[in-house]
Amino acid sequence: MTAFVLVSGGYTGGWLWRDVAAGLRAAGAEVHTATLTGLGDRRHLAGPGIDLDTHIEDVTQLIDHIDPVDAPEVVLVGYCYGIYPSAGAADRRADRVSRLVYLDSPMPQDGYSMIDQVREQMPDGPARDRTLSQQERAEDGWRIPAPSLAEWRAHGNLAGVPDDALARLDRLASPAPAGPYAQKLRISEAVTALPTTGVFCTTGGSMDIASLEALVASGLPLVQHLADPRATFFDMATGHWPMLSAPEELTDVLLRAAAGEGHRLAPAPAAGASA
Repeated sequence: MTAFVLVSGGYTGGWLWRDVAAGLRAAGAEVHTATLTGLGDRRHLAGPGIDLDTHIEDVTQLIDHIDPVDAPEVVLVGYCYGIYPSAGAADRRADRVSRLVYLDSPMPQDGYSMIDQVREQMPDGPARDRTLSQQERAEDGWRIPAPSLAEWRAHGNLAGVPDDALARLDRLASPAPAGPYAQKLRISEAVTALPTTGVFCTTGGSMDIASLEALVASGLPLVQHLADPRATFFDMATGHWPMLSAPEELTDVLLRAAAGEGHRLAPAPAAGASA
């Protein structure tokens, strides 16, 4: 049996995966939905001392409590900010993680915080400005208020999210501790050595398979490991919240990812090779 560990991003919790978790379980998988410390129904544990290490330990503990006899394959899915604690936990438990899934998320780098990567890599625009201003908006210096409904609509890339799901997001969203976003991630080459799957949500997004193929073909060193035959990719024609906008399609994508399916990238041409 395959066990999925689903890790959501800021302001949310395990509740975000309700429909996807049900679909995966119906297909015979074991599912664990992470609620990181200080978020969701663990918001009462929030405090200024919460950092990225706290969230990495949350995910690591979930992995450690999956019986390797019952579920020898652990597919770790990191969504948005959730990829940072997922990558940290995958580094600690590389022997237990069979595949790391980047669900509409950045590609974390050793020595960089989420804020560092947004500052250096996100295109200019309202989303970048809003993310970089989080620390300024934090109450008491550490608690970032959850977006209002108007802010979700304006900045959340909610393409395809039905009204009832948006209402649930607005009702259950929690403030987020600021510390995890600012702490630099420390990971080793054990993470890049894992089989991976990238899922791009292309409606309103800034990356898709074709764009990544062009980056690999250009020879950019940072992405060359993604041409590994164990790395697969999917495009989803939806906004940034696929578990709300297209839960059945996302369920199918995750099951296919666990089976090693998906698009594979060709490596960059060797230096001096003719076109």
